[in-house]
Amino acid sequence: MGVEIIFKIAGIGILTAIVGQVLKQSGKDEIATFTTLAGLIIVLLLILDLIADLFSTVRTMFDF
Repeated sequence: MGVEIIFKIAGIGILTAIVGQVLKQSGKDEIATFTTLAGLIIVLLLILDLIADLFSTVRTMFDF
């Protein structure tokens, strides 16, 4: 699970960077910014589930 999430995040980052650069070269800077923001939100949603699992694990470890 750990390696595949890293590959997903890297893939989204690379795709977002490529789309952002293409849009900036075509003069659509605002859309490029929204694309970057959308990529960031997607990655945060992927990580949110992992963070919830981490807090749950920590809670059960320290719960006597």
